[in-house]
Amino acid sequence: MVRPFGWPEAVVAAPAALLVIATGAISWDHAGAEAGHLGPVIGFLAAVLVLAKFCDDEGLFHACGAWMARWAAGRPGRLLTAVFALASAITAVLSLDATIVLLTPVVFATAARMGARPKPHVYACTHLSNTASLLLPVSNLTNLLAFTASGLSFTRFAALMVLPWLVAIGAEYVVFRRFFAGDLAAAVPEPTAGEPPELPLFALVTVGCTLAGFVVASALGVDPAWSAAAGALVLAVRALMRGRATPLTVLRAAAPAFLVFVLALGIVVRAVVDNGLSDALGHLLPDGSSLPALLGIAALAAVLANLINNLPAVLVLLPLAATSGSGAVLAVLLGVNIGPNLTYAGSLATLLWRRIVQEHDHGVDLREFTRLGLIAVPAALVPAVLALWFSLRVIGG
Repeated sequence: MVRPFGWPEAVVAAPAALLVIATGAISWDHAGAEAGHLGPVIGFLAAVLVLAKFCDDEGLFHACGAWMARWAAGRPGRLLTAVFALASAITAVLSLDATIVLLTPVVFATAARMGARPKPHVYACTHLSNTASLLLPVSNLTNLLAFTASGLSFTRFAALMVLPWLVAIGAEYVVFRRFFAGDLAAAVPEPTAGEPPELPLFALVTVGCTLAGFVVASALGVDPAWSAAAGALVLAVRALMRGRATPLTVLRAAAPAFLVFVLALGIVVRAVVDNGLSDALGHLLPDGSSLPALLGIAALAAVLANLINNLPAVLVLLPLAATSGSGAVLAVLLGVNIGPNLTYAGSLATLLWRRIVQEHDHGVDLREFTRLGLIAVPAALVPAVLALWFSLRVIGG
């Protein structure tokens, strides 16, 4: 969270992982097993980061911003609707990192061009980077971990989560319209017409083929990381051949320091789990997939995400929830994806969003952020759990 001198998170996490191994808090065998478990997930994350970076270089996010401005037609309320639609789609398809790192600056620029107050639209980016990441196994690092633990296929995972995804986004939208009513009602200058940018068809087709590859890979029992890697490779090679990137650019896009951080964090969390946390939480986590159990699981996951961050929370809770079946695993996912909207520390995405907002000289009021979270989190989490319970009854876990 603090990152002194701008150091990457791995500067702290890697020595911490070595420390828990050296002190015997975790054995080399368990550390190796955890690394092997997280390896495909980390590989997928690297590929998606590269894919999103070169989609941006192709002009995809610039085109999205232009579309938002034209569709909003000078009305901040319509701009919020457009941001919700685009942020939800981008988060689901290209992962929450793309929404935070690439879409948030575009939303800032679009609001400034319209003369609208940026706060509702920028806050929507961080909330939807968490809430809208429920849909697909590839939308969030937490989803990938839950997908592995659930034993579900790619399509069955999406089928069970589509209704909770829609319900949670709808609840967030209602909260935002009411919470930011004053900002959305503020007058803006008359919009000026401009030529829309050309759609980057190559990037769109590549993303579409990558998504199709996820479905096919799941049906064949192939890890989705290979599909993501193929899509990233296509766009990276295109950029290299056109002289728009270098091998170093591709490496930087994969954020290797962040990948080391994720691996090291996994080892540290495994050490904590091995030394008593698993037993303590086992007494608190409800059993089964009844509606009260799902509500209890999701609530505990949301609280834990805000106490220790959602990535450690999901690593701790998944082995316990998996004993109750896929429904309990997906309830954990609802908690760790929606719950982090309550505090800055709830997810890595929110911490990253805060840095980006500060870089744009836009202050974030802690009290306002928390007050919005206190309203939005229960408003989205409870109906989303109800929707999951309904989907499990209709589709089956």
